[in-house]
Amino acid sequence: MSKDKSARIPTPQAVRGTQDMLGDFADRFAYVVETFERVRRLYGFKRIEVPVIEPTAVFARSLGETTDVVSKEMYSFEDRGGESITLRPEFTAGIARAYITNGWQQFAPLKVATHGPLFRYERPQKGRYRQFHQLDAEVLGSDSPLADAELLVFADQLLKELGISEGVTLTLNTLGDAASRDAWRAALVGHFEAHRGDLSEDSLARLDKNPLRILDSKDPKDRPVADSAPDIDAYLTGEAQDFFGAVTAGLDVAGVAWERNARLVRGLDYYRHTAFEFVTDRLGAQGTVIGGGRYDGLIETLGGPPTAAVGWAGGIERLAMLIDEPSSPDRADFIVVVEDDQLEMVGFEALSVLRRAGVKADLIASGSIKKRFDRAVKRSPDGIVTLGFNDNGTVSPRIRSASELYQIEEILKAIDWRAWDRS
Repeated sequence: MSKDKSARIPTPQAVRGTQDMLGDFADRFAYVVETFERVRRLYGFKRIEVPVIEPTAVFARSLGETTDVVSKEMYSFEDRGGESITLRPEFTAGIARAYITNGWQQFAPLKVATHGPLFRYERPQKGRYRQFHQLDAEVLGSDSPLADAELLVFADQLLKELGISEGVTLTLNTLGDAASRDAWRAALVGHFEAHRGDLSEDSLARLDKNPLRILDSKDPKDRPVADSAPDIDAYLTGEAQDFFGAVTAGLDVAGVAWERNARLVRGLDYYRHTAFEFVTDRLGAQGTVIGGGRYDGLIETLGGPPTAAVGWAGGIERLAMLIDEPSSPDRADFIVVVEDDQLEMVGFEALSVLRRAGVKADLIASGSIKKRFDRAVKRSPDGIVTLGFNDNGTVSPRIRSASELYQIEEILKAIDWRAWDRS
């Protein structure tokens, strides 16, 4: 009977911008997450979980109705009760909402971190998917510039421990305090208004509500006007200069290299002071691997009390793409090789004993004897435990190890080998 082709299960790739993972890239992905979890514990960041689905208003209010994310990219729909809900396009808004609704102000300053899937409807390209995954770290309830510095040092150490810091540059800017930003914004609007005829349609649309975003426009038509716009330095208050100076001083004493990028901006009004990106040219056009900034006005925008906050996010897929040689899960510390099929069960016992002792071990008990050893050697273990019958019918493990870190003989004393002797 012929199969109905229309009944075939569609692959995730049929939904553009999604992917399955197996083997090497899945290992890279997992390595990024494991390293992030280890480093965030070093820095005292608590693990947090927030829902994948939130009321649409959480993102519309936090990201701004006129932003591309809200107007073009969010996966929003009505549930059966008629409420508009959205698959989260980013973490910060959901974390801010949780901070308000759960009364977490009592724990401030609160350092939290999470990771998981996010969703945006946008053109798929290298390192960018419609379902993608991010790492996220936030400090809520601290107005200290050292909170900004700590987050940046955290991100820098993460990149180093992943082995991908070479060729990645921390670029840094200040958006100033509210007074600085307002004065700079007015100067930018005046500059752009004087050159309206030279701006692209997208920048003209941003001019009224989001003029700072014109500074990072990728449209060649906008570049001459954006490049000649005034920098923020002329409008920084003394307090804003001191704040930025304290952030950079913190980075300097922690040994974190950085570069100033006076054109690095955040368009929404609740952003203040520090804005930053870790960038690389190893991923083509998508050069940012970690980005973030201070958003002192966000929680108030969502209905909470005025709350200082700063955070960053990093794309797991992008970070995974930068890893050259992730540790292979196929590699075991020790391989148990069974020479005789009658000893397969004691091989399994030995495997269990080693694993309970914290030794990463695997068992090979099929195929010809030569192939069993060939497969074991090919996996480059630190040692091999061979199980077979001696000439007198007794069983004892033969251990070959190139490492002195393992007390395998002591571990395997837990096994009663005589129970497996030939009677």
